[in-house]
Amino acid sequence: MGAKPKPRTVVIVALPGVQLLDVAGPLDVFAEANVQAGYPAYALFVAGVEPGPIRSSSGIRLMPDRIVDRDFQEPIDTLLVAGCPNAAEVPADGSVIDWLRRRASRTRRFGSVCSGAFFLAAAGLLDGRRVTTHWAVADMLASKFPSVTVDTDAIYITDGKLRTAAGVTAGLDLALALVEEDLGRDTAMKVASQLVMFFKRPGGQMQFTRKGEAVPAGRAALQELQRWVAANPSLDHSVASLATRMELSPRHFARLFRAEVGVTPATWVEEARVNAARRLLEFGNEAPKQVALHCGFADADTLRRAFNRHVGVTPAEYRKRFARITEVPARQH
Repeated sequence: MGAKPKPRTVVIVALPGVQLLDVAGPLDVFAEANVQAGYPAYALFVAGVEPGPIRSSSGIRLMPDRIVDRDFQEPIDTLLVAGCPNAAEVPADGSVIDWLRRRASRTRRFGSVCSGAFFLAAAGLLDGRRVTTHWAVADMLASKFPSVTVDTDAIYITDGKLRTAAGVTAGLDLALALVEEDLGRDTAMKVASQLVMFFKRPGGQMQFTRKGEAVPAGRAALQELQRWVAANPSLDHSVASLATRMELSPRHFARLFRAEVGVTPATWVEEARVNAARRLLEFGNEAPKQVALHCGFADADTLRRAFNRHVGVTPAEYRKRFARITEVPARQH
């Protein structure tokens, strides 16, 4: 048998306040890949900003193996930046940003988990790239760094040597994809089996998000109208009927709604109806046809198309994953 290849050096940068699972999740995937491969395919390191324990967002402290900009003489194969819950608001450490800029160009691949994308973006490493991050901060990333194209639904994205993952547990999905790149599908599937995780997770982030739930906006009268629509999704909510309720002409109402709410009345109504359908699917046992009827959709097919647009999965798939577990009655003896 030939000599085994040298281990690929994987470095995960963990900054103060890091989300622990952004670090531990990918590391466990790579460590299990070593087991399944039967040799040390990966050498794993956590990099901190300074010596001493790194306090995570949960309060648990993590000891770094290396210090950024100090201890790295060896080449880095894969460089990942873990996210922090406050990454979008806290200015990044300049020395860390400079180090990321220098080292990323010399790696085979680099990327981020969750809001770690903000640190790469601050280093200019995401300019002109397509990326993903946690749905809750995706709009903020796009706004703060307009040269970056942000996909709010993807679990992970590959763009050249760049790899980015969505929130928290998506770091495991990304790491598994990297294992598949390096060691092949069979080894990656064994890792997924051992860790009891999807080999390819079904659907995207939209099925988890509660963002954009048709929150009332605009002047008080418009907000009152939106609350009424949300409470009565099955009624006729055409522009003409909503305009009549507001005592405005349809044209003036549509223009006013778009200007103050930011979307058309039809888009807002569809979002409100999809949200109502989500609640029924989570907490009820009605068939899709009844859900469609109660939420103002013409039929089950119309519901399915709208639901797929907004949530990224079908109503049946959504119910399977998110329906409330009902208590099974005790067996009578």
